[in-house]
Amino acid sequence: MTEAVLPRRTLGNLDVFALTVGIVIGAGIFRTPALVAGFAPDATTMIAAWIAGGLLSIVGALCYAELAAAWPSVGGDYHFLGRAYGERLAFLYAWARLAVIQTGSLALLAFIVGDYLQVIAPLGSAGPAIWAGIAVIAVSAINWLGIRWGAAAQRWLTLVEVAGLVAIIVAGIMVAPAGEAPAPISGGGAIGLMMVFVLLAYGGWSEAVYVSAEMKDAPRRMGAILSAGLALVTLLYVLVNLAALNSLGMAGMAGSDAVAAEVMRRALGEGGAAAISAAVAVSALTSANATAITGGRTAAALGQRFAALRWLGRWDMARDTPGNALVAQGAIALLLVVAGGFARDGFQVAVEYTAPVFWFFLLLVGVALFVLRRRHPEVERPFRVPLYPVLPAVFCATTAYLLWSSLAYTGWGALAGVAVLGAGAVLLLFLKPEEEMSQ
Repeated sequence: MTEAVLPRRTLGNLDVFALTVGIVIGAGIFRTPALVAGFAPDATTMIAAWIAGGLLSIVGALCYAELAAAWPSVGGDYHFLGRAYGERLAFLYAWARLAVIQTGSLALLAFIVGDYLQVIAPLGSAGPAIWAGIAVIAVSAINWLGIRWGAAAQRWLTLVEVAGLVAIIVAGIMVAPAGEAPAPISGGGAIGLMMVFVLLAYGGWSEAVYVSAEMKDAPRRMGAILSAGLALVTLLYVLVNLAALNSLGMAGMAGSDAVAAEVMRRALGEGGAAAISAAVAVSALTSANATAITGGRTAAALGQRFAALRWLGRWDMARDTPGNALVAQGAIALLLVVAGGFARDGFQVAVEYTAPVFWFFLLLVGVALFVLRRRHPEVERPFRVPLYPVLPAVFCATTAYLLWSSLAYTGWGALAGVAVLGAGAVLLLFLKPEEEMSQ
């Protein structure tokens, strides 16, 4: 990597901590508690599932921390996959991330911002799409101005986001306890689907490794930062569910499409429901900002490896940001927002479109830890996964299960994601890396 594209180490531990917390606590925690409550056989199992989800996420984060400590790079997963399996597979991942995973997530989060801002400040029938477009442009522009702007925005947005969750917790404890829970649900299939939605709410923790090359103290502290961030998220998630359980009961949680809004409505009336609309918008905007930060770095890493995409990999040293990659990412997300404004199928289709591809590559990263340990034992690893190989095996088994579940419960959206991967494979026939990745 030349000096023109070498990022400086400008991010502190607090910046990466805020990035981790902010991208995980997205809109998922406002959507999934109702689904989890509907599949849980009882309240104890439901709370245990949220704790287990946090612990499994920390296990995965420890695996990623070892890879990021040994090979810090703006490419994150792209860089790890390239070292373990070669440049072509890594390209397919970067292609899927730019064309589907990251840009699709950015558009979806922007639409959530738009839906809730439309409640507060309606702009007509096209209001949600207009607000969504503004959100995409805003987070792209902030991060194009420089990582300092993006990191500062992430710190403040994360603070507001966490404050919103704390408000829900307090509101849930203020109202009178609900009645008796419904009869337990029988069947192990419900438990499995419950965990799919729990882990979906914890998704995004792996994004922090994309700024590992920009951390002031990346090798030694990454594991602790990721674990601390996920521990805070787990605590907040458990408390939110306990507050909702206290306020609504299991039946009330399972029967509500907006658990958080219902809790606030019962505690503070319609004003509380309006306040939570703002909190959801901020939460989605926080995740969108973090998504823009990390997604642009994958695109930049891709551009640095292929001559035909060199413009994508240019790093602005004055602003410490991959400016061209952020513009390209924002443009694709805007196109998805425009398309969604005419025919938007919602959260479920977005999950179908992205989930199988996402879990497939996450599984490959987990396996890459074993591959690189065996292939490069001489490489210095400032951080090593505790209890190796047990914890990495647990991570791989969990990810494989989620890959199977995402295929078993999805429809045509999964086929669309596979089609995009196929298009990337065709494109790869005409692209050649500038040099083979050093081993």
